[in-house]
Amino acid sequence: MKALLFAAGKGTRLKPFTDHHPKALVKVNGIPLLERNIKYLQSYGINEFVINIHHFGSQIVDFLKLNDDFGAKIEISDEHEELLETGGGLVFAKRFLDSHGDFLIMNADILTDLNITEFVQYHKQKQDFATLAVSDRSSSRKLLFNDDRVLKGWMNVETGEQRLAEFNKGFKALAFSGVHCLNPEIFNKIKRTGKFSIMEEYLDLMLTEKIHGYQHNAHLVDVGRPESVLQAEQYFK
Repeated sequence: MKALLFAAGKGTRLKPFTDHHPKALVKVNGIPLLERNIKYLQSYGINEFVINIHHFGSQIVDFLKLNDDFGAKIEISDEHEELLETGGGLVFAKRFLDSHGDFLIMNADILTDLNITEFVQYHKQKQDFATLAVSDRSSSRKLLFNDDRVLKGWMNVETGEQRLAEFNKGFKALAFSGVHCLNPEIFNKIKRTGKFSIMEEYLDLMLTEKIHGYQHNAHLVDVGRPESVLQAEQYFK
């Protein structure tokens, strides 16, 4: 199985570090996020990676070269001309992913101890084109699922705004964990082009397709702010 690591973002919430570096090289207990996530996925037998780059992308390339790609096979999806967000970045990396069966996507600034083997098994059991790792934790935006954990909506917790596939019959609100398991069939379903969020595509597809959520209780820290680095350092040594 391959994994696509999203490492292209500007990381504006992590300034001043990201004024001069990519957020994927932010260190938690002295180890860069990108290194942590490569080794984390390697511990589950994943050793082929696609890494998308944009913001100070050459630093990521140099970092990987300096470390001999951590013994992995790594391909670079270079978005130097335009930052394409998650959906556009996925489509741009299609040539690396569309002939290898199911693959993972993970945000490089997420740290978690989610059991990847169990997550992938759940995805294969459901035989979906997309399975999203989710958990019951605090977040300003939540995904809404029915009793079968099929995606039925999205809500902004702060404003009350909702997008629903059907009337809300007590849907369970869960926070997305930044980890997806996809089948290349996704490329036949995506309608948008250029720069867009993959979540927007999921919310369109939920009207006609089944997208399952995999609920977990693993530790998870979105290392998007300086204070979250300190939080991550408590869990990830």
